[in-house]
Amino acid sequence: MGRSRRTLPEELLLLALDPATGTTAQPQSLDLGLAGAQLVELALAGRIAPDGDRIAVILPRPTGDPTLDTALELLRRRGSPVRAVNWIGGPRLGLRQTYLAHLERCGMVHAVESQMCGVLPTTRYQATDTAISREIRARLDSAIRTGVPPDPRTAALAALAHAVGLGKHLYPGNEGRSARSRLRDLIRHDPMGGLVAHAVMDVQNGVTAQPRRTSGGGSRPAARPPAVAQPAGVPAGSRRAGMIRTAAVR
Repeated sequence: MGRSRRTLPEELLLLALDPATGTTAQPQSLDLGLAGAQLVELALAGRIAPDGDRIAVILPRPTGDPTLDTALELLRRRGSPVRAVNWIGGPRLGLRQTYLAHLERCGMVHAVESQMCGVLPTTRYQATDTAISREIRARLDSAIRTGVPPDPRTAALAALAHAVGLGKHLYPGNEGRSARSRLRDLIRHDPMGGLVAHAVMDVQNGVTAQPRRTSGGGSRPAARPPAVAQPAGVPAGSRRAGMIRTAAVR
C-alpha cells in the first residue's frame, strides 16, 4: 500500500480534529473507531475478510503501512478468526496518539504546545492543510445530500463517524438532525464498515458476550429458556407435579 492516498484511520482522525481548538471530538469512542477503521482498511487492501461476526486473515502479506501491519500481524497470531467486538474492545492504549504523531510526520498536522489552566502542559494539533479535511467532509456531505450510494471507503467512513458519535460534531443542533439521520443510514452501503461500526457501538454499550456459532458460519446469542412465573407459596414439588399433569392432558 503506497502513501499516495490516506488510510481510513487517518481520515477518521482528521474528520474528528477540530480546526479551531486543535482537539479531537469524542476522544474516548474515537480510539475504538480507529481500531475499527484499521480493520476496514485491511479489508479494503484484501488482507482480511468478515466471517460471520468475526474477522479472518486471508492474506498475511504486509501492506507497507507500519501501523496497519502491526494490527495485521496481531490478527495473524490469533490463528483463528476473531470476533470484531472483541478485537475493537481490546487494549488500544495510545492508538489516537500514534496516529496523531503519524499525521505530524506526514506533514498533515503540526503540534502546538500550550498549558491547560496555565499550569498543565498539553499538546494540540492543527491541520497544516485544511483542504484535506474539507475534501473528506465534502465526500460525506455529498453522500448525505445526493442520496447516491457512496463508494465503500466513504460508506465505511460514514458508518464509523456515526458509530463514534461524530454526527453531532459534524452536523450540530436541530438543523443538523436530518443530516445525522442520513449519516446513520449510510451504514448499510458497506458490509465490512457496517460490521465494524456495529461492533464499535456494541463495545460502547457493553455488549461483548460470546455468541454461539451456527452451522452456517454466522453467530447468534445463546438462547435462554423463558422464565415461567410461579404462584407464590406453592411448593416446588407441587409445581413440578402440576406441570407433568398439564403436559399429560395436552
